[in-house]
Amino acid sequence: MNNALYPDLPILHVDDDQGVVTAVERTLRLHNYNNILSVTDSRNVRSLLDKTEVSVILLDITMPHLRGDKLLEELTADFPEVPVIMATATDALENVVECMKRGAFDYVSKPLETTRLLSAIRVALEIRELRRENVALRDGRCQQSIGPRRPELFEESLTSNALMLRIFRYIEDIAPSSQPVLISGETGVGKELVARSVHRASGRTGYFVAVNAAGLDDNVFADTLFGHVKGAFTGADTLREGHVRQARGGSLFLDEIGDLSARSQVKLLRLLQEKEYHPLGSDYPVETDARIIVASNRNLEEMVEQGLFRRDLYFRICAHQIDLPPLRQRFEDLRLLVPHFVRGAVREFDRREMAIPEELYTLLENYSFPGNIRELRAKIFDAVSRQQGSVLGMSSFVRKGSERPQEASVSGGNGHERISFGHELPSVREARCSLAREALRRSGGNVSLAARLIGITRQSLSQFIRQHQITVAGVASRTSRPSV
Repeated sequence: MNNALYPDLPILHVDDDQGVVTAVERTLRLHNYNNILSVTDSRNVRSLLDKTEVSVILLDITMPHLRGDKLLEELTADFPEVPVIMATATDALENVVECMKRGAFDYVSKPLETTRLLSAIRVALEIRELRRENVALRDGRCQQSIGPRRPELFEESLTSNALMLRIFRYIEDIAPSSQPVLISGETGVGKELVARSVHRASGRTGYFVAVNAAGLDDNVFADTLFGHVKGAFTGADTLREGHVRQARGGSLFLDEIGDLSARSQVKLLRLLQEKEYHPLGSDYPVETDARIIVASNRNLEEMVEQGLFRRDLYFRICAHQIDLPPLRQRFEDLRLLVPHFVRGAVREFDRREMAIPEELYTLLENYSFPGNIRELRAKIFDAVSRQQGSVLGMSSFVRKGSERPQEASVSGGNGHERISFGHELPSVREARCSLAREALRRSGGNVSLAARLIGITRQSLSQFIRQHQITVAGVASRTSRPSV
């Protein structure tokens, strides 16, 4: 049973006709708007707003005591962030222009037509949420702390990185919004973890439902999200409610959104615009209040320019955007992530606790991690599964030909040069000496680790250092052999 209020701030309806008030409230509740305040005496509106924050005001023009167009002046002056929709009789449209000049957001004509009323309410709520977000972000920038106000919402994401902490604060700021959230970032950076944090921060009482859109053709996508009625197609022997319905009152997370087909993109766009969908085989639309969170490791802006992703859908899903940094930009988190994954692997493989050699962190910081946190976890689990002693070995982290300094390897035939040369080429001896110095610098003077970084034996590098008298300013060479 979903008891969540929607919208989170009430819709205020002001009309002296109790019959209209009852009809409007019934219509809104039938379309999932269940947080409604009604006032039949316009003189009471100011006192209510002084103690209650609202999302939208639906205001009748023709009322006794205090007309709606007069009250509008006070509302737009004292509550400029709240959109006001004017309700006017069809023979009073001349007042509409004047109301719009005074700051009204929109108007609807009486007798109220359901589609027009719901459209005006929906757009006004979207504008209100964006205004609230702007205020929250502005206030957030004034805070000295960059971390989240409620750290417990993000306990699954281990980080001390300043950018990640700012992202957590941003998530808290946009939490009340029902607008879509776009999470971008490379494969393995933890997009689903962040999506779950968005759901927790929102306080929604429904489920968090995750769907991977990669590889879903149009029919499977529609059936997975929207479900089907019995007899919709051959083999549809029972009703399937679909993930959108499962996420009512909660959040629907669509991963790999960039892989959707053109037809599936159209269906998703309708879901976002109209907040309704058709189960396969059904003639009747079903409304939803699920918050949509999407993620992609592809550049959607480039896909839009290439005609691979709908422009209107892109602008719909990026109301709120979160761009997660790759692991190579947050290496300070290694000292949180590595012990965490080691503990998890020790439990899974039923091993005794393992010490982590300091040299391992230096080794990891010299790797680009194309698979990001997911790759780090896999490497650690592999290392623990192989290790028999009490110190975590490093053989699983260094494979022949797999490790090179991030910015110091020549082209491997794929067209990506990671060494640049000046006008005059260095000699082979100069190039080898420079490479040795850089490896020593990156390893903090540890010859064994430096040798691993450039793919030679410790004995060969040690002999080369002595032969050419290589030193690195501020770094003392150490020949200690790290654990294997």
